[in-house]
This record gives sequence, C-alpha cells and structure tokens, in this order.
Amino acid sequence: MSKALMRQSNEGGGSGVVPAVCSAFIPGVGQLVNGETSKAIGVFVVAGGAALLHGVPIIGGIAALAYAVTWLYGVGDAYVTGKRGKR
Repeated sequence: MSKALMRQSNEGGGSGVVPAVCSAFIPGVGQLVNGETSKAIGVFVVAGGAALLHGVPIIGGIAALAYAVTWLYGVGDAYVTGKRGKR
C-alpha cells in the first residue's frame, strides 16, 4: 500500500471521513486507507461477488441485499477505524 494513501497520524485518532468516503465509492478502499489490507480484500470480494450475482433472476434480490449490507459495513467500519486511528 502506498504510504501516500495511508494516513500518518501520531496522535492515534483522526477523522474517519476520508476512509468512509473512499469506501462509499469503492467498497474496501476505506479499509486500505486505514491500513487493513486483509479486511479490504474481504469487503471488496464480497461486494464484487454480490454485484456480479445481482443479475441472476432467482438470487438477484438476495445478492442486492448482501451488497447493501457489505457496503454499509465497509463505510461504517472505515469511519470507526479511521476515527480510532487503529491500523
């Protein structure tokens, strides 16, 4: 992960807005900004898989719900983790 994208804060806590906005546009990017690579991959894979399955007629509604829940989790987690300053 690029050091330019990772926030360098010695105080420990910061604003969780930047990671949350990043994760709102692309699920998982907020976790990357916070330095949580494995969590970012998980959020991205689940959201991507749900987005791909959204077009399947029988399971499309369930996939859309899974995407929405994953998106909300990604944004919320990015905000809370960014606010706490945990890496």
